[in-house]
Amino acid sequence: MKRHIFLVLILLASLHTLAVGPDTTRKPNHADSLRGFLGPLRSCYDIRFYHLDIKIDPETKYISGNNTITFTVVTPMADMQLDLFANMKIDSILYGKARLSYKRDGNAVFVHFPKKLKSLENIRIVCWYSGKPVKAKNAPWDGGFTWTHDTLGRPWAAVSCQGTGASLWWPNKDHQSDEPDSMLISIHVPNGLQDISNGRLLRAYPDKDGYTGFDWFVKNPINNYDVTVNIGHFAHFSDHFNNLTLDFYVLPEYLSQAKKQFTQAKTMLACFTKYFGPYPFPEDGYKLVQSPYLGMEHQSAIAYGNHFTNGYLGTDLSDSGLGLSWDYIIVHESAHEWFGNNITTNDIADSWVHESFATYAESLYVEYLYGYEKGQRYLLGMRKKIENTESCIPLYGVNQDGPLDIYYKGANILNTVRHIISNDSTWFHILKGLNQTFRHKTVDGSQIINYISTESGLNLSKVFEQYLHYAAIPRLEYRFTIDGHQIQYKWITDVRDFEMPARFIVGKQVIAVSPESSGWKTLTLPKNINSDQVKIDTDTYYITTQKD
Repeated sequence: MKRHIFLVLILLASLHTLAVGPDTTRKPNHADSLRGFLGPLRSCYDIRFYHLDIKIDPETKYISGNNTITFTVVTPMADMQLDLFANMKIDSILYGKARLSYKRDGNAVFVHFPKKLKSLENIRIVCWYSGKPVKAKNAPWDGGFTWTHDTLGRPWAAVSCQGTGASLWWPNKDHQSDEPDSMLISIHVPNGLQDISNGRLLRAYPDKDGYTGFDWFVKNPINNYDVTVNIGHFAHFSDHFNNLTLDFYVLPEYLSQAKKQFTQAKTMLACFTKYFGPYPFPEDGYKLVQSPYLGMEHQSAIAYGNHFTNGYLGTDLSDSGLGLSWDYIIVHESAHEWFGNNITTNDIADSWVHESFATYAESLYVEYLYGYEKGQRYLLGMRKKIENTESCIPLYGVNQDGPLDIYYKGANILNTVRHIISNDSTWFHILKGLNQTFRHKTVDGSQIINYISTESGLNLSKVFEQYLHYAAIPRLEYRFTIDGHQIQYKWITDVRDFEMPARFIVGKQVIAVSPESSGWKTLTLPKNINSDQVKIDTDTYYITTQKD
């Protein structure tokens, strides 16, 4: 779900209060550049493996331990950049038995090796650290830990950090472009509590100091913000979808509700398997974990806090009524397993890839349940939340996320592209092909656009450019000739030489046309049709119109 939802309703007791999205108008600063820019001190090495091994004390809200970082040298280097928030203390950085020197610039850590490392060398360093990580003020829309207690007073804690950065709680190369090939997550919590993290549980074992260790292994590549911990006293039950294991962890008092609500996971998996292809991480399994905040798409361990209700905390974000028959968090967050986790963008500025597809997936879920027409109605209901005040793609290289429009506008863009292609066999082949071609990879948004264009046989670059890079959507300007027997039309867009199909509904007939931005084109109407019987399809195409 990332951090952006329009008109977010937070359920607090019996009241709904409006949450505020992130400030996308803030100018990037030096710290943003250090986080967002893939400079030479980052591109010089490629992460291969992390072993995060830490103790977490929920009562003192304190973390201590280390991260072993294994990487391959890409270009000869004596210095590298790691990331760890400035409020977290680095105790030491070890290379073998040697203690490496380092300098800090805010949340960036510049590590120096005593001699230059050669290309293709495989290097392992261990970063020991400790401290109290940032506490989330309004998770998951801002990053940090949520520390609370369950109804019996036992500690219950979880982390969410997309956008803010995984480096708020563990040292890493905090850039989406570089994922480890696999990862071991060892979390130590006080006896009587559990940790649920990504991947498969290898073992749970007693420590000597009143703590219990939990080792989780992630076999597949994973982006940094997806790495998670969920600390609490959980009840567990399981199921299967084909050969995929499904594991569910909830507070014991909600077990009966969860067993009923989480049956929707199998329907969701059937739907997305149909449209997107097989679940991308079968080796790591699929989990839903009850969390003290609304939700997050943590890979193979989806955070769930929707109170075991349908809709979005009992509301329908599309206002179509169709969102109240299924659980928003199960569907939207799980859609990110395909778009966001399987396919991850190199730069957070391309978050439209994650959110547009995941929000569009909601409409496909409605279509899967109730048919095409209701899926389209769900998308139409989203439009009232679209703002169209800024580009969907902010600046690259400064850790700047897209605006709210990457959700509902993004979903309607994709629906428009579906109808431009006008062949559902091709469209759904493209959706599956994206997940096969870019399986477990990081991408630029342009690669997604180029793939859709190539596979559809249509040059859609200017279509995506207008919708994503400019605030305004295409406007179809039209006028009737004096005798009323012809209609003239053209696109008004920011992009020059813009071309995109449109459809006129003439009486009971649907006529496809190909307007351009370079000049008027003309359609001759049947003699028995007058101008009052002509409409423009603004349902399947997300456009505006203006009569000249």
